[in-house]
Amino acid sequence: MALAYDLGSKKPNPTTLISSPPPHQLIFTQDELKKIAAYKAVEFVESGMVIGLGTGSTAKHAIDRIGELLHQGKLSNIIGIPTSKQTQHQAFCLGIPVSDIETHPVVDLAIDGADEVDPDMNLVKGRGGSLLREKMIESCCKKFVVIVDESKLVEYVGGSGLAMPVEIVPFCWKFTAKKLESLFGCVAKLRVVMNKLDDPYVTDNGNYIIDLYFKKDVGDLRVAGDAMLRVAGVVEHGMFIDMATTLIVAGEFGVTLRNKY
Repeated sequence: MALAYDLGSKKPNPTTLISSPPPHQLIFTQDELKKIAAYKAVEFVESGMVIGLGTGSTAKHAIDRIGELLHQGKLSNIIGIPTSKQTQHQAFCLGIPVSDIETHPVVDLAIDGADEVDPDMNLVKGRGGSLLREKMIESCCKKFVVIVDESKLVEYVGGSGLAMPVEIVPFCWKFTAKKLESLFGCVAKLRVVMNKLDDPYVTDNGNYIIDLYFKKDVGDLRVAGDAMLRVAGVVEHGMFIDMATTLIVAGEFGVTLRNKY
C-alpha cells in the first residue's frame, strides 16, 4: 500500500490508502509512471531555454523526450547543462547541445527526479551518486521541476528508511563516517561498487559517498544540513531543502502537479 497525498496541501492524507486500482484501470509499472511524469515535465520546456538536465532513471526519460522534440523540430536552440558525466553522454548521443554553469550561470529550467519528497517538497537526492553537481546546477535555475512516481512520497525526509547520501573526501573517510554516525545516532555506510564490495563508489568529482540510515526524523532540515556540512571532510549532503518549485507525481490514478510558488 502507498500513502496517498493531497498535493494541494503540505500534509499527507493519512486516511486514504491506495490498495488497488478501480476496475478496468490500467496498471502501470514504476518505469512507466516515471516516463509519464517526465513527459509532463518536458511540457515546460520552450525553445531558446537553458535547461538543467538531471541524472537518474526518471530524468533519463525527460532527456530522451527533449532530444526527440529537437529532432522533430518542435524545439530549437536548447542548451543543456548536464548534472553528471552519464547525462552529458546521453545528451551528446541525442544531439542536445551542452554547456556548463560557468558559461550559463542562470538556468531557465531544471528537470530531475528525486529519491524522496516530503509534504513541503523538500527532497532527498543522490542515491544515483550525482548530488553535488545536481545541487550546484539546480540551485542556479529559475524553475526546478521535480518528477517522481508516487512511491517517492514520504511523511518526512529520511522516512523511507533508505539512504541519505553525503559526499565526502576520500581522505580518512572512516573518521568522517564515525563523526556523522555520532552526530545523528544513525548508521553510516560507505557506498561501494555493485558486485565489487571492496571498491568504494567514486563520484564524478573523485569523492566517496557515505549513506546515512536514520532511525527517526532528524527534525529541522536546515539545522541538520548545516551540522553535516560542519563535519570536516563533508563536501555536500543529499537534502535539497526548499529548492523544488514544481512537483509532478505520476500514480495509478493519473498525474498530479503542484507548484510551490
